[in-house]
Amino acid sequence: MKGKIVAVCRNAEKGKPKEDAHSGFFERGLGLVGDAHAGTEKEVSILLKEKVDQLSRKTGLRFPAGAFAENLLVEGLRQSQMILGKNLKIGKVVLQVKQVGKKSGVQHSYQYQGYSLLARFGSFASVIESGIIKKGDEVELLGYTSGPING
Repeated sequence: MKGKIVAVCRNAEKGKPKEDAHSGFFERGLGLVGDAHAGTEKEVSILLKEKVDQLSRKTGLRFPAGAFAENLLVEGLRQSQMILGKNLKIGKVVLQVKQVGKKSGVQHSYQYQGYSLLARFGSFASVIESGIIKKGDEVELLGYTSGPING
């Protein structure tokens, strides 16, 4: 199963919605260049569009790309595929999922219109191979890396 990049979002300020830049450079050991979370342990945040659509249907609200502070909005993948150690290839870029959701017991202050999806459904990845990701790029699942994950 393959997915597709719906949006590439960034914001230089933490705690604010990100805006769709349509493309961006993802640097190994850093994340999305120009984003507030670049260089942190959560280099790249990924959210599945299906989760956003599900919340839209439930609430009747519209949520623009980046509303939940995700760097990559992806469609066509299942939540069950976004597991620890999973490698995703997008163009020349390779990302590795390091965390799914945010740690329980940790305060999650960011919300958009009272809703937070990254804390429960977001995936956080590190950049293994650098390159440009743009809207419309195909997302290929490469496999699962077992054992310790080195960043």
